[in-house]
Amino acid sequence: MNLFNTSNNLLPYDGEVNYHGAVFPYDDSKRYFEKLQQEIEWEHDEAYMFGKHIITKRKVAWYANENFLYTYSNVTKTALAWTDSLLELKEKVEQLTMASYNSCLLNLYHDGSEGMAWHSDDEKALGTPTTIASLTFGATRKFAFKHKRTKETIFVVLESGSLLVMKGTTQNHWLHRLPPTKKVKHPRINLTFRQMRY
Repeated sequence: MNLFNTSNNLLPYDGEVNYHGAVFPYDDSKRYFEKLQQEIEWEHDEAYMFGKHIITKRKVAWYANENFLYTYSNVTKTALAWTDSLLELKEKVEQLTMASYNSCLLNLYHDGSEGMAWHSDDEKALGTPTTIASLTFGATRKFAFKHKRTKETIFVVLESGSLLVMKGTTQNHWLHRLPPTKKVKHPRINLTFRQMRY
């Protein structure tokens, strides 16, 4: 099944973002959420901003085909070896998107108070154009895009088991974020499959 044949681009210009809704049924989504919560080697994320060392409540993990180094927010992470669950999910996402991925950055948000600020995944190691496939398990959360020049903002609601694909020049022209919210009391796990180029 090639989801790229659909024309549901959320962005009006300068990129392509396809939201495909739930590609995993409820029971599978719940099972994967529980396995990932238990099996992944989660650690608090770190960042160096304005000379300050920041440790987030949100937790992250970095997995890949090899021990790739990935640097963002002035912090470098070394990839861990795939777990069986991650390999299953990677294979499923590759089938759906007709693309290949050699790495995955995971985020664990414990509740709606934890989010992600505006940013682009435009590191040189990802190349241009780049495709990033994002899976959500757990709590439903709002996700936002903002054009770097025009400041136009687009929102999409990501449900458990859903797939969002960002491709083309999206990272060059658009920022994205996960806004915090007081309404969400449950955790969410997000997986972003990527193709690192060294």
